Amino acid sequence: MIPFNKPFLTGKETQYINDAVNSGHISGNGNFTKKCQSFFENKYGFKKCLLTTSCTDALEMAALLLNLDSKDEVIIPSYTFVSTALAFDRENATIVFADSNSENPNIDINKIEELITSKTKALVLVHYAGISIDMDRVLEIVKRNNLFLIEDAAQAIDSYYKGKALGSFGDMATFSFHETKNIISGEGGLLVINNPNLIKRAEIVWEKGTNRSAFFRGEVDKYSWVDTGSSFLPSEVVAAFLFAQLENLDRIQKKRRKIWNYYYNELKDIALKNKIRLPYIPDYSTNNSHMFYIICKTADERTALIKYLKEFNIMSVFHYLSLHKSNYYKDKCKNTDLYYSDLYSNTLLRLPFYFELTREDQTLIISKIKEFYQ
Repeated sequence: MIPFNKPFLTGKETQYINDAVNSGHISGNGNFTKKCQSFFENKYGFKKCLLTTSCTDALEMAALLLNLDSKDEVIIPSYTFVSTALAFDRENATIVFADSNSENPNIDINKIEELITSKTKALVLVHYAGISIDMDRVLEIVKRNNLFLIEDAAQAIDSYYKGKALGSFGDMATFSFHETKNIISGEGGLLVINNPNLIKRAEIVWEKGTNRSAFFRGEVDKYSWVDTGSSFLPSEVVAAFLFAQLENLDRIQKKRRKIWNYYYNELKDIALKNKIRLPYIPDYSTNNSHMFYIICKTADERTALIKYLKEFNIMSVFHYLSLHKSNYYKDKCKNTDLYYSDLYSNTLLRLPFYFELTREDQTLIISKIKEFYQ
């Protein structure tokens, strides 16, 4: 079987985990946690970074920090993972779903402003497949309408818009280190806080609603319960695993770019014959090679292709189902005519993609896709 995903180990993970265990500190916010947070702050210019147990937790922290209530609305793309919306729904905000654009699954910028009302408090973007949208236009919209901007950058580590790292534009941003991502820790996430007005409270929310971080810096003589929060910190074991991955970021990215480019170059011929669509990368965005997908013409065609590839032990998968049609939210949804979100839900197919995918296996995958379309 050629799996859809296979976690990659750099070789240092267990060594660093052993170091963490032997240090005598394996709960959160220890040496490896600080190393990981500093890595992101120094490499990408993020103002403040806090490791979390998942990207979902990072999103929940972001929602808490916005002080949302039932009078507030948050605009979120429908074509995304449930966590993007769930975090804000749990704070009782009304989710207003936005459509994708015709070129790729990112939010349609042209449709954002028609969704904004006097109740809109925040816009949440998803950088799908690590590809940026036109952030200059987004920043102009949020500034003119006085909105908070949250970047769901779960898939966007080491990706840039006009030379500036994704995750550095919003008031806050979130990243994922799930085992399907470029950089992994099994589960794991990161909250980036770029708005300086939110940093002090973010630390408190992160530390179960206490000012424990300030206490360890010597800023207060004891710490206590001062706000809402939860236990969002991962253990040092998770942080140690993650740091081994971060040390190899450039190596991992170089290999993933080769895999992505081979898929793209070898499938261009059937795309030019209008059999499939390939990923669209705007000139202003880099490509961090998070995934490789193709767009089929119909849902039935995609189902048939998945079945055909499986006959040759090749595992391919579809991705998100539009959240505005979910059983949980469809009866509460105000905006139900989201053509492109549904189109990607029905026709987007993700191909096997992982560091150790061999050229031989990749060639087989490509040949079977071409056979199917012949």
